[in-house]
Amino acid sequence: MAILEVRGIKKSFGDTNVLKGIDFSLEKGEVLAIIGSSGSGKTTLLRCLNFLEFADEGTIAVNDEVLYDGAAEKVAKKKLKHNDGMLRKKRLHFGLVFQNFNLFPHKSVIDNLMLAPVLQAKSELSFIERWRFEKSRAYAAIREKALATLSRVGLAEKKNNYPCELSGGQQQRVAIARALVMNPDILCFDEPTSALDPELTGEVLKVIRELKDTDTTMIVVTHEMEFASDVADKVIYMADGVIEEAGTPEEVFRHPKSEKTKAFLSSRKTAAGGKDE
Repeated sequence: MAILEVRGIKKSFGDTNVLKGIDFSLEKGEVLAIIGSSGSGKTTLLRCLNFLEFADEGTIAVNDEVLYDGAAEKVAKKKLKHNDGMLRKKRLHFGLVFQNFNLFPHKSVIDNLMLAPVLQAKSELSFIERWRFEKSRAYAAIREKALATLSRVGLAEKKNNYPCELSGGQQQRVAIARALVMNPDILCFDEPTSALDPELTGEVLKVIRELKDTDTTMIVVTHEMEFASDVADKVIYMADGVIEEAGTPEEVFRHPKSEKTKAFLSSRKTAAGGKDE
């Protein structure tokens, strides 16, 4: 059974049709790499999955639960974004790691990780319970889990540091840990190495490889062709708002059928000096 089913997703901004009908599914533990040129709709698709944008049409289902149904929204004449509580619950199915880390600069590493789970726990408590929460067993459990997740990405010793005291690669690993601590069904990455110097890219990709070994279900928008070929179970090439080609890494990278896919991969090889980027 697929953990994620995406059917007929369309999204426009004014007169610009960014997504023109996206369909794919993902099994638990699989890694999907999404590749394509800038403007092909990759990031918009991730934002729709994480409810940072709302699709105009289509459905999104996780574990057979329909999280978004564009047709139903139209009938009801309302948008999911008007129900903040429901929206928060739906977003918990996904974890999103951004290009530029988006860590809170005034909070320590451990506080960055604990912020979301603490706020979630407090939202279900009375005023008096919230006031006492920092001394509770639940708070201690959140801290313990945050520390364990930091260890998972190799940064336990940085728990009391602030983002400005970390390298770009370390900040991105903290961002990954922050997403993981919420136990998402699907972990999404939007060009996770694009803001990093080349020498720091490897440490982030190493963490993603290790997550794959623990059967973490992931969607990775990436320009790292070699990484996508090595790690992904499925690859989608997007162009002009549609899935131009999809298949295994062997099928897409070694035996592409679409002329657009061939041209894109050729351009990436040329940019990388004749090697797969």
